[in-house]
Amino acid sequence: MPDPEEPAAPGGQPGAAGPGRAVPEGGTRGRGRPGPSGAGRERRDGPGEQANTTMDETTGRRPTGSAVAQGAQMTHPGPGVMPGLETPAAPGPAGSAGRDERRGAGAPPPSRIVPARENMPVTDDLAAAEDAPAVPQGPGTGGIVRAVPAVGAASAGSDVLGGAVLKPQLDEFLTAHEDELIALRRDLHRHPELGYSEHRTTRKIAERLRAAGLEPRILPRGTGLFCDIGPADGTTVALRADIDALPLEDEKEHVPYRSTVPGVAHACGHDVHTVMVLGAGLFLQQQAEAGLLPGRVRLLFQPAEETPGGALDVMAAGGIAGVDRAFALHCDPRIEVGQLGLRTGPITAACDKVYVKVTGPGGHTARPHLTADLVYALAKIVTELPSALSRRVDPRSSLSLVWGRVSAGSVANAIPDDGIAEGTVRCLDDEAWHRAPEMMKALLQSVAAAYDVEASLEYVRGVPPTVNEAASVQMFRDAAAQVIDEEGVVPTPQSLGGEDFGWYLESIPGALARLGVRTPGSPAEYDLHRGDFDVDERCVAVGVRVLSATALTALWEGGRPGDPEAIEGAALA
Repeated sequence: MPDPEEPAAPGGQPGAAGPGRAVPEGGTRGRGRPGPSGAGRERRDGPGEQANTTMDETTGRRPTGSAVAQGAQMTHPGPGVMPGLETPAAPGPAGSAGRDERRGAGAPPPSRIVPARENMPVTDDLAAAEDAPAVPQGPGTGGIVRAVPAVGAASAGSDVLGGAVLKPQLDEFLTAHEDELIALRRDLHRHPELGYSEHRTTRKIAERLRAAGLEPRILPRGTGLFCDIGPADGTTVALRADIDALPLEDEKEHVPYRSTVPGVAHACGHDVHTVMVLGAGLFLQQQAEAGLLPGRVRLLFQPAEETPGGALDVMAAGGIAGVDRAFALHCDPRIEVGQLGLRTGPITAACDKVYVKVTGPGGHTARPHLTADLVYALAKIVTELPSALSRRVDPRSSLSLVWGRVSAGSVANAIPDDGIAEGTVRCLDDEAWHRAPEMMKALLQSVAAAYDVEASLEYVRGVPPTVNEAASVQMFRDAAAQVIDEEGVVPTPQSLGGEDFGWYLESIPGALARLGVRTPGSPAEYDLHRGDFDVDERCVAVGVRVLSATALTALWEGGRPGDPEAIEGAALA
C-alpha cells in the first residue's frame, strides 16, 4: 500500500442531499429530513436538525480536502492489548496454534498478550512482574493489570483479551454457532427481500438478538434495526451490515438455498454481511456478560443499500449518534476465503446521476442557420462536458462523467425542438464530489450558449465516496493479525462502484474492508451483481473473527470505560 500522508480530521455538519434527491441547476437542495450526526466524540448531534441549502452541507459536513490526504498511524498491537503487556514472539498456550480446518486459514501469529494469571504456574517471570506499574481495569473486571518485563512468558490480569486468549474463545464460540449462522445465511438467501421490504429479514435478526438478551431498535420505516452491546460510558464502535437483496433472477443450480422469490436474489453478499455482524454481536455479547467488553458496540443492520438511501435512514434515526468509529466488511469474489483486502483512502467511488435536457425552436435540416441546430448542440454537450469536467479537478480524484442514454428527434429531415442525455458521475475524492454539481452546471451553460439552445440540469445525488481512515484500516490489520493467517491481509484496489457506507464516513471515521469469499483454487469466476453469485461459506467464520477482533481493537484504542482520554501509549509512532 502507498505511504499515507497526514491524516485529515473528520468534520461534521448537519444536513445532506440524500441519494435519489435532485440537485436543481440553481444549487443544492437539502434532504428535507435530519442529517447525519457529527464526527467522533466531540460532536454527537441528534437526529433532529434540518438540512439547509448550501453546497457545503450536501453531505452533512464541510469538505475536508482531497481524500489523498488521509494519513496513517500505527495503532496498538491488537485487540485487548494494553500498553506494556506485549510479550516476545513465543508460542502461545495450548489451543492457540494449529489450523482451523473449517475455515481453511492458518494459525495466528505468536501471542502478544499474556495468558491469565490463574491459569499459569507461578514462575520467576511472574515474580518479576509484581513490581511493574499497575494499570487499572474497567468496572467489573476485578483487579489490575501489571506491565510485564520482556522476558519469557509472563502473566497479566485475567480479563485482558487478545492473542492467545481471544482466538480460543472465538474458536469455542464458532464451534457452537457456526452451523447456526450458515443455516441463517441460507434461510436469508432463500428468502431475499428488496430495499425497504426487508420485513422478514428484520424480524429474524431481531428475534435472535432478543434471544441473546439484547434490545434491538427497529427503524421507523419498519425495516432495518440497530442494537447496543456493552456499557454506554466508554468508546462506541459500530459494525454495519446491509440486509437488502437485488432485483435479479437467482441463476444458481443444484444448491438447496437458491432464491424462492422470482426476480429477487442476494447477488451482492448482503446475506453473508448480515450473519457475520450478527455472529460478531453474539460473541461480543458473551464478552459483555463476562465483563470483558471495554466499551459499547452498536450493530447496524441497514436496509436499502442498493436503492440507495438506507444509510441516511439509519443516521436520521440516531443510529450513529455517539458512535466514535464504524467498520464494515463486503464480500469480494476476487479474493480467496481466509483473506482480508485493505486499502487506506478511497476504496469505493461516489456515484450520482445526471439528466440534461436541451430545447430549441426546431426547424428543417435544410436551413439550420435559421434555427438552433439542437442535435449538433447536444452532441457537443455530450462530447465536451466529460473532458472539460475532468480538467477542473485534481486528476487523482478520478472524476468521470459517462453517458448512458442520448435521444433527440424522430425523423431524418427535421431538427427537433428537444433532446436529452442521461449519465453518471463517479468520483473518488470527497472535495471534488461536493464541487461537481456547480462545475457541471457552469460548463453546461457555457456550451449551450455557444449554439443558442437552452439547457437544464437535474443532478441527483447517489452516494459519496467511501474514504477509509488510515487509523481504522490499521485497526483492521492489527485485528486480522490476531485471528487469521499471518498472510491473510492483502492489498485491494479502488473501485468506481458505489457503496452507501460512505455516508457514515462523511461524519465519523471508519473503514470498509473486502472479505475473501472465493474457494482457493476454484476455477469458477463469480462477480457481484450476477445471478450466479455465491460464496465459500467458510467466509462466515472468518468475518465473525475479523469483526469481533476489530471491535475489541477499536474499543481498547479509544480508552477504557469511564476514561475521557485514550490509553496512554496505545498508539505506536
